[in-house]
Amino acid sequence: MKIAIGGDHAGYDYKNKIKDFLQELGHQVEDFGPVNEESCDYPDIAHPLADSIEKGLNELGIAICGSGNGISMTLNKHQEIRAALCWQEELARLARQHNNANVLSLPSRFIDLELAKKCVKAFVTNEFEGGRHERRVNKIKL
Repeated sequence: MKIAIGGDHAGYDYKNKIKDFLQELGHQVEDFGPVNEESCDYPDIAHPLADSIEKGLNELGIAICGSGNGISMTLNKHQEIRAALCWQEELARLARQHNNANVLSLPSRFIDLELAKKCVKAFVTNEFEGGRHERRVNKIKL
């Protein structure tokens, strides 16, 4: 699977480690930055990441910032993006199965790396169940 990844300075360390983890699982990963831990603005990373998914260049995305909120808010401005902020493995699984989320947002300052990896694995190994959930997901776009 082709997966986009990016974040801000607070998510830099996790981004690199999760990128390696995804590659170990056999996924292709496109890194949208940042390239170091210097302060940066998450919208500068989030918009190109979202565009890549909307254009079909990547199937899913992983976005990481300190709280996970700012990057999620930015990603969800895109009509074809359904970014889900998750801090538990089950939330990540349900985001895919019930909400057809296509971007997982992680709060690097609030979960440890091992839990972040479990969330990522749950997110990328589950699929949208459709059915009763599809009607609801179809109502998200304006």
